[in-house]
Amino acid sequence: MRRITNIFFWLSIPLCLSGQLTPVINQYVLNPLTINPSYAGARGALNIAALYRKQWTGIAGSPETITLLIDAPVRDDKVGLGLIIINDKIGVTKETRFITNYAYKIDVGKGTLSFGLGAGLITTNTAWSDLVVLDQGDEFYLISPRRFVVPGFSFGTYYSNNNYFLGFSIPKFLSYKFNFEINKYSFNIDPGQYNYMLTAGFVRNLSSKLKFLPSSLLNYRPGEKILYDINAHFSYLDRFWAGGSYRNGRSVAGLLQVEVNNQIRVAYIYDFDNSKLRKYSNGSHEIMLRYEFRYRINVVNPLIF
Repeated sequence: MRRITNIFFWLSIPLCLSGQLTPVINQYVLNPLTINPSYAGARGALNIAALYRKQWTGIAGSPETITLLIDAPVRDDKVGLGLIIINDKIGVTKETRFITNYAYKIDVGKGTLSFGLGAGLITTNTAWSDLVVLDQGDEFYLISPRRFVVPGFSFGTYYSNNNYFLGFSIPKFLSYKFNFEINKYSFNIDPGQYNYMLTAGFVRNLSSKLKFLPSSLLNYRPGEKILYDINAHFSYLDRFWAGGSYRNGRSVAGLLQVEVNNQIRVAYIYDFDNSKLRKYSNGSHEIMLRYEFRYRINVVNPLIF
């Protein structure tokens, strides 16, 4: 029973949250498109980014995520299009998300206001038969694995100018929960179950070569504690970035990014868990590789990534 209990600890993350909570991991700092569809095309160039994250290393069955993002501006930069493919593996559960994004931009004052919509499909498969049953009655969970496909929708808005940015998003409109009795997912549209995310930040020139980029994220869900991230990073010559993030007393992360040339960037994040899991985990690791198909133009985005 101990093994099945441990595995269900990991499975309870997506199941108990009814598939509604978007993981607030550090890749949103590198790629705001993962939480806000209105960011599509904001970099001003065709952009491809690949990310790999291994969470809570040292713990069997810990989350592992691979992400591919593609976005670009079209129609004189007034429209942005994006595609996100995310593959998550948690214990015996695998989930793949295919999300398309559309953003429309208008000029407001000295900045740009963008409205975005996201839509796609989420496939999920749990290999219940891989669990080991020791206690009588637990065989209830050993149902045959099946692949399920559920829809996903998101909304966001984003404003930026030469000095600061402000974004608001609802990453998931549909909540879904697995029903063991009928071996299917049930859906629900309930604003009380939404996650409302607010991001903000600004850029301050400390010298001709050095910039300071503080930012923050608030994640609110009705009836639950507000989650927050506080980020502070420095940029040298717009080619080297270093800084850190603090999250609700739960974790502290450090980030390094290098611009290899005008089109290629490489980044690494180490996330140190400050919760009770630190006794069992060696932290979390995240790696990003980005390629832009033409030179970066002068656009403002979180951390100027």
